[in-house]
Amino acid sequence: MVKIFVGGFPLEMTELELVQIVAPYGDVCTIKIVRDKKTKICKGYAFLEVADRHGAEQIIAALNGTMLGGRQLSISIKEDEPVVVKPRIYTRLRRPDEPVKARRPRRV
Repeated sequence: MVKIFVGGFPLEMTELELVQIVAPYGDVCTIKIVRDKKTKICKGYAFLEVADRHGAEQIIAALNGTMLGGRQLSISIKEDEPVVVKPRIYTRLRRPDEPVKARRPRRV
């Protein structure tokens, strides 16, 4: 699956309306319109997952830069960021019978 960023659509647009516009060019699997957490008002952009890359490229070629409700659509493929694995810091576990060491106060 390929994730697509869709921005610039009218704020009152619903998920179903957006899918109906995009569906003739590619198979949409999932859609997520980003909304404000408190007010639930649309922020004007969404993420769609399309079945294959060819469908995603067709959607971009057909709809990128077109006007919709007085606003210009901006559509692009969202590339996955590489996952950065942080190195683990291992600390020695204290045995139950081992006394706790007192720490010295820090110098100023």
